[in-house]
Amino acid sequence: MKRLLIVCLLAVVALLPCAAQNPLKKVYNEDINPLVQIDDALRKAGSEGKNVVCQLGGNWCVWCLRFADFVEKDSVVSELVNDNFVFIHVNYNPRKSIDESKKEQTATMLKRLGNPVRFGFPVLVVLDPQGNVLHTQDSSFLEENKGYNRERVLRFFRNWTPKAVSGARM
Repeated sequence: MKRLLIVCLLAVVALLPCAAQNPLKKVYNEDINPLVQIDDALRKAGSEGKNVVCQLGGNWCVWCLRFADFVEKDSVVSELVNDNFVFIHVNYNPRKSIDESKKEQTATMLKRLGNPVRFGFPVLVVLDPQGNVLHTQDSSFLEENKGYNRERVLRFFRNWTPKAVSGARM
């Protein structure tokens, strides 16, 4: 029994530096009404001449947190996103049991976004300022190893800027 305890303790101690080096920030607000969140983003996008990107997922999804971290920390990606989009993290948890009012909100939100969960998580939905779905992006096409490919991510965002969608030269 002592050996098992020592082995477990050593395993935990060995893994601690890995966890401490790369903690991923939780970015999804699990308490906000997603419909209100999207409406607020649309109003802001309309006043700023931007589109909206909804990153649908949750704090339970490591790939969701990795994408949020990537967008925040890569200065070129971050600048492109900040200049052209209102970027929001829309919480969705398919495993969590929720009350009836939240089930209704979730169903309405999913319908409004074109049922994007069929692509897995995170899934990125681009909206124009009027709330029309312009594009749904399966994020697996942006992945590389245990992260994201910078050029693929940049290509995705560049293709859905307001200028690109309107056909204006960039």
